Amino acid sequence: MNRSTSSSSTSTQGPHLKRRGLLRAVFALRHSWAGIVATWREESAFRQEVCVAIVLLPIAAFVDVSAAERVLLAGSVLLVLLVELLNSSIEATIDRISLDRHELSGRAKDCGSAAVMMALVIAAVTWGVICGPLAWHWLRVHL
Repeated sequence: MNRSTSSSSTSTQGPHLKRRGLLRAVFALRHSWAGIVATWREESAFRQEVCVAIVLLPIAAFVDVSAAERVLLAGSVLLVLLVELLNSSIEATIDRISLDRHELSGRAKDCGSAAVMMALVIAAVTWGVICGPLAWHWLRVHL
């Protein structure tokens, strides 16, 4: 068997060493951070969503709701960021393949955009259902 195709040789030799344990986690974290930074730099929608998250996450942490509701509030905000990161990766991949207009490229980008919209709807409904009654009560008492 050729050494270059042997699975045991690729994990112990060559330029593409497989990292294990803590070292693998460190490299994964570094790549994840690079993805966040690149998306921040290139995508205005991501920057806007991060700014909204900076406001909403502390509110989710301190609003007077149950622990499960708190997780739903925070999770819905983080879901938007997650889907935006995935959408950005789809767009970057399509643009890497070709900047020419193509029906399938357009469909892929439209589906990614629709996924972001669905995540935004999920977040809005979650916040509306959980915090809407609290906000309504506060307005009635203070206005």
